[in-house]
Amino acid sequence: MSRLKKYQVYHYSFQNLCEQSMSFEQVFNHIVTFMNLAPSGNYRLMVGTDSQVHKSQTVFITGIVIQNEGKGVWACIRKVIIPRRMTQLHERISLELSLTEDIVALFTEERKTQLINIVLPYLYQGATFTMEGHIDIGAGKRNKTSEFVKEMVTRIESMGVEPKIKPNAFVASSYANRYTK
Repeated sequence: MSRLKKYQVYHYSFQNLCEQSMSFEQVFNHIVTFMNLAPSGNYRLMVGTDSQVHKSQTVFITGIVIQNEGKGVWACIRKVIIPRRMTQLHERISLELSLTEDIVALFTEERKTQLINIVLPYLYQGATFTMEGHIDIGAGKRNKTSEFVKEMVTRIESMGVEPKIKPNAFVASSYANRYTK
């Protein structure tokens, strides 16, 4: 295993209400276990990041959510603290997306195939699997982030992930947002 690959997989630390200091391997295993509970489900794997500027730092929270639509979720977060106030909106939005891209990249083709293979035998019974990148921006004319929509959507699409912006980017705008305060 290359140094970079080892760093990517084991450097990150995730948590949720039940567990602290989970590695990405543990997170991935939780997702596999969750999907194996009901392999004929309709699964959405969603990753998104939000940030909050505080007095002397900026807190970034990346959420990973696996949802079996109408049947429940399993989720966790990763927290990154930048020890300065990031007041430039484009810089902050760009870093939010970079943190999301970092996590999306951990879902290698091999891992995505493993998740797809869980639902594959149940496709004719309606099973589905999609992967989404939730971006905390909106396209409305009055939204301060609207000028960045095309750039950020293109970045997430280039990773082979379906982009979602407000109001459909709830992993970034609601779930992750809750932990930035």
